[in-house]
Amino acid sequence: QVQLVESGGGLVQAGGSLRLSCAASGSIVNINVMGWYRQTPGKQRELVATITGGGITNYAESVKGRFTISRDNAKNTVYLQMNSLKPEDTAVYFCNLRILLRPRDYWGQGTQVAVSS
Repeated sequence: QVQLVESGGGLVQAGGSLRLSCAASGSIVNINVMGWYRQTPGKQRELVATITGGGITNYAESVKGRFTISRDNAKNTVYLQMNSLKPEDTAVYFCNLRILLRPRDYWGQGTQVAVSS
């Protein structure tokens, strides 16, 4: 089993920045993809960004050029640097760990990001 704990959410003005962190613990399989998803009430959960253990990244079109995902494999932690935030970025952000060999997904409890205009 794997546990994921997110941190770094909060309230910020449009144009500001936030850095989210997600620390994984437990029996972690090395071959995995970590990522961030977000969800607002009444909307489907959407992919924000993913990163492989080798550093290959994938971003949603809406965040390209503004968000940067990274990971520290030694610390089993994934980060999301969010710059030039917009009100439409307001959502609960969830950390995801996908074990490719199973496959199996693990999710964090989410952290709230609110961007005011």
